[in-house]
Amino acid sequence: MIDPSVKHDLREVAKRLTDLRGSLDLDVKQEMIANYEEKMAAPDFWDDNERAQSLIAELNGVKAVVDQYEALRQEYEDVQLMLELAEEEKDEALADEIAGNIEQLSDKMSNFQLQLLLSQPYDKFNAILELHPGAGGTESQDWAQMLLRMYTRWAEKRGFKVEVLDYLPGDEAGVKSVTLLIKGFNAYGYLKAEKGVHRLVRISPFDASGRRHTSFVSCDVVPEISEDVEVEIRTEDLKIDTYRSSGAGGQHINTTDSAVRITHIPTGIVVTCQTERSQIKNRERAMTVLRSKLYERKIEEQQKELAEIRGEQSDIAWGSQIRSYVFHPYSMVKDHRTQVETGNVGAVMDGDLDSFIDGYLRSQIRQE
Repeated sequence: MIDPSVKHDLREVAKRLTDLRGSLDLDVKQEMIANYEEKMAAPDFWDDNERAQSLIAELNGVKAVVDQYEALRQEYEDVQLMLELAEEEKDEALADEIAGNIEQLSDKMSNFQLQLLLSQPYDKFNAILELHPGAGGTESQDWAQMLLRMYTRWAEKRGFKVEVLDYLPGDEAGVKSVTLLIKGFNAYGYLKAEKGVHRLVRISPFDASGRRHTSFVSCDVVPEISEDVEVEIRTEDLKIDTYRSSGAGGQHINTTDSAVRITHIPTGIVVTCQTERSQIKNRERAMTVLRSKLYERKIEEQQKELAEIRGEQSDIAWGSQIRSYVFHPYSMVKDHRTQVETGNVGAVMDGDLDSFIDGYLRSQIRQE
């Protein structure tokens, strides 16, 4: 006799597929594909090469979603047929195989749902991540250094490339501020989950009395916006200063005023870059960060306006404490937005962040 739990699990998969189909608006997507393909068949399609490439990318994105759903549906139907065969043949061995297939299919559906969450137009972009210690001097600056290592390890595990755009070392230890460019597909889509204030509780290695300290570091994450995205930046709105690099680098530290600080006067946004030897390159990188920050600000203002129209209470992520890392008197890392937690602090500090990122992204589905 086939274990009833196998049939139950397969019914749950069927329900998830039905829900997925409804949320995906597959009929609409099929119409979109037909519309794109009709445009591509036009004789003048390649007259505007940039627009043509953009349409092709959009078509591929829509088709990828439809194709993945259809592959999951087909796999479900195959498992369903196997179950019917196992019941007819009373084949217990086949039933065990079916249970394994259902588990694999369920995992694939979970991964597919997670990918669907990264469907915002800027999720696929590279990420610019900044860390700024709160009050507390050396203690908070050391905490920022630990977070810098954590995000670097996380990115490396995913095969992402990490570039340091700006680095200001602490007076005794740690960092006063650091800006990273993390390059990889969906880097921003994942790391937007990290935007907010990170709190550390531990016995301070800098306190001779061995007292417990609480430290805070704010993490800001914006997508790296390419130059083809329209962001208005007027020259007269910029204040540009140059100064000598004070970052880490030993013999590579510049002896000329190659570091660049750009202040956007209307918004008060300040960006710096000092890791390149050339002042021109530092300026270009600083402008990229500024463009990205202004774009993110524009998006946030639009979302705030929509929330006001809907009468929603919007949570300001930038100023909120999102996660606590407790090293003493017990070991725990807990995300206050999703309640995801773990006692394996060492793994988290080595870059094991996926459970927190996954939890945050899935919480956005429930909110929507």
